[in-house]
Amino acid sequence: MRMSFNRQNYRFTTGEHKNKNVIFVLFPFNHKLKDELREKFPTAKWSASKKSWYLPDINAIRNEIGMNPRTETGKAVMCQIHPVNQPALKQMEELLLLKSYSPNTIRTYCVEFAQLLYLLKDTPVDTLTSERLRSYFLYCATKLKLSENAIHSRISAIRFYFEKVLLREKIFDEIPRPKKRTTLPKVFSKSDISKLFANTNNLKHSTMLKLCYGMGLRVSEIVNLKIANIDSGRMLVHIENAKGKTDRYVTLPTSILEELRNYFRAYRPKEYLFEGQYGGQYSIRSAQAVFKNAMRKAKINKTVGIHGLRHSYATHLLETGTDVTYIQQLLGHSNLKTTIIYTHVSERKLGNIKSPLDDL
Repeated sequence: MRMSFNRQNYRFTTGEHKNKNVIFVLFPFNHKLKDELREKFPTAKWSASKKSWYLPDINAIRNEIGMNPRTETGKAVMCQIHPVNQPALKQMEELLLLKSYSPNTIRTYCVEFAQLLYLLKDTPVDTLTSERLRSYFLYCATKLKLSENAIHSRISAIRFYFEKVLLREKIFDEIPRPKKRTTLPKVFSKSDISKLFANTNNLKHSTMLKLCYGMGLRVSEIVNLKIANIDSGRMLVHIENAKGKTDRYVTLPTSILEELRNYFRAYRPKEYLFEGQYGGQYSIRSAQAVFKNAMRKAKINKTVGIHGLRHSYATHLLETGTDVTYIQQLLGHSNLKTTIIYTHVSERKLGNIKSPLDDL
């Protein structure tokens, strides 16, 4: 049974802990209050040094406890760019907005570009040559020790400025990109998936995780899911404005219908299928925390995030014989190569290979 959470029983103060902004939660020693706090906020942690429970200081949690939202200031380096280069950052941000890039991409590109602008001090960025840029990326690799993915991200952001804002299309022709490491998706076994669900007793959390796995959804897609997107008559769910600004339909699992109806009767969401206590869509961080808490309860010791449910959905479909092109459509991949990677982790393929050791 879901516990009730009354914020009036707690006192909240902001502060720092382990060099991070946190919200300390103060209340008289009481097991019931502690359990209610952890049920409501799976991210709650105990600090032995502060003798207090604390939460991440993010706006989603501030909304839940009735605190004023934090003012987003971005990376500190963005405030330290020399005035000569501030117009360049503004021009880039405006073009990204006009091209309708996602908020996450705009934020990432601006922060990555700002690292270069900060380093330049009063040197105008538009005076840089291809050789100077090449030296900068070499500095990122050798001195800053950035990973291949981080350098790719920085190159993409700076390239956007020079090629799209300044229209200098050939400046990057002689600048190589680092070879990306090929990684395989981390996948759960079906028994681990069952164990995960068996140890998730909260109805909202259980429904959320089952839909993530049962429909192969990204965490951003599960929190953006609206009641109007669910067509139980046709057993289809409309995923709107997903990655790449594309829509798609996925099949609604028959086995989830009864639990989904029980959840709806218990929580009565108004617009989004999963909402916070005071309305509005559930936050991505809260959904990730729900998954981590479920992993802890199920005693599954793997370094994998909630996206592992989507990887597992695709792999398990492949193992049961579903054509890879259908899986591509269900996942919303624009390129089949992205989907084919699941063939490398499928037990159906790997399990049929016999080691030569067995023939000795």
